Amino acid sequence: MTTTRTVTLRFGTASRESRTHTNLSAVRSDGPVLWVAGDETATIERLVADDPADPAAYGDQTTFSLADLVPLPGGTGPDVEEEADIEGIARHDGAVWAVGSHSLRRRRIRDEHDGAKALRRLATITGQPRRQIIARIPVVDVDGLPTLVKDDGTRSAAVFGARGKDLRDLLADDEHLGPFLGIPSKDNGLDVEGIAVAGERVYLGLRGPVLRGWAVVLELRPEVDERDPARLRLRKFPDGRRYRKHVLRLAGLGVRDLCPQGDDLLVLAGPTMDLDGPVYVYRWHGAVVCEEPAVVRGDQLTRELALPFGDGDDHPEGIGLLGDPAGGRLLVVYDSPAPERLTDDGGVVADVVQLP
Repeated sequence: MTTTRTVTLRFGTASRESRTHTNLSAVRSDGPVLWVAGDETATIERLVADDPADPAAYGDQTTFSLADLVPLPGGTGPDVEEEADIEGIARHDGAVWAVGSHSLRRRRIRDEHDGAKALRRLATITGQPRRQIIARIPVVDVDGLPTLVKDDGTRSAAVFGARGKDLRDLLADDEHLGPFLGIPSKDNGLDVEGIAVAGERVYLGLRGPVLRGWAVVLELRPEVDERDPARLRLRKFPDGRRYRKHVLRLAGLGVRDLCPQGDDLLVLAGPTMDLDGPVYVYRWHGAVVCEEPAVVRGDQLTRELALPFGDGDDHPEGIGLLGDPAGGRLLVVYDSPAPERLTDDGGVVADVVQLP
């Protein structure tokens, strides 16, 4: 990989205190701004470029709470956990899309835990309803900047998974994915970690499960529920299911993010388990014009880049194209950034790399 430059993302006090800047999971460029999200909150952050023509930094952060825009599962109140574990952001056709991980989590062992307590924690598995959402939020121009709104005058912000069946419910009887629903994400369980939107198609990349070395991408066709403009429903495919499965040979890795470029999808691939690397960017050629479930390998799938990763830190977690998509400049943001990526003024350094 050749890093052509770096850019600094600067965050306000509240986001630094909630560690958003060190838990970045998703990024998309949108003219003069970046949309970013961390996996420890239920918010989407907007950062503004210092120089839209050739930014070296983004700042002037604005936080948009998902709860202010769409109905979220789990109710409201001081006892409700706010995390939505947002793992992917897409920008398409006047809207920003966001997806939660849909995953379960196993409690961590910490250094101070003795054997008995450590084993009890490892036996504890939890989930959060707010992780089970797919949201589409309108974008309008306010004072020259793209801004998330609840209603743009034509359509409302809408969500799938807030009530009724969610994606986990739909996958419960799936012959490939159903057996993994009760397994935590870091144990090769279900874990959505990327979203890409092209036309009426929404693609979800799964970090897990990886099935005998094959990663999974789900294709959905969301539409607004005619009875409730704040709710999305999924159209059926010819086989009667409300999703379509594609499998990709990614050298045993899972999908960590997706990013459209023309008719292709760029796929950030990394370990499904709790490991540091390896991490690659692949190109799925012709993904967004594929009309059937695909087994993606050979000439359909090319490895474009190898990305660096650290030892316990610097995990590439989100990718997004900067400027003209045809230019191939790819922004890479990191979860658990290395100390040298953190700046004294509350910033974190991201990389810009050139696609072949």
